[in-house]
Amino acid sequence: MPGKISIACLTALLAVASMQAHARDTRYDLPIAQALAVPEAADIIDPSIKMTFGRSGPGQVIQANAVTNKKTSRVGKGSDEKACAWAFLSAYKQLQQRARELGGTGVSNIVSYYKKNVNSSTVNYECHAGAFVTGVALRGDIVR
Repeated sequence: MPGKISIACLTALLAVASMQAHARDTRYDLPIAQALAVPEAADIIDPSIKMTFGRSGPGQVIQANAVTNKKTSRVGKGSDEKACAWAFLSAYKQLQQRARELGGTGVSNIVSYYKKNVNSSTVNYECHAGAFVTGVALRGDIVR
């Protein structure tokens, strides 16, 4: 009987610890320029698709409010900041791909859009890091 109680207590403790680990949601405001400067960015971004953060850019809007919500595993990424850079580059690339699909030349008025909350900045993006997953959501207008 004492062994069963110990196992039950250990199981309950692990369940509570697991819930707390999944509940982590650390918010970061990180520099866009820093994410775009990582060595991997050169292979990911398309310099022919102009990206304008936090304000309208040149061109006619062909799709307003295009949204991307990218998540990345924290495993093997090191710090939260590195995982955030990966998630940001994935979201950035997805917006560029959408512009290309629609015949656009850029994306303007890009804002962070995590959980549909607008965070408009010309220099920072919003990232949320959990225990296992990191996410970045962006919204912007596809322009031609």
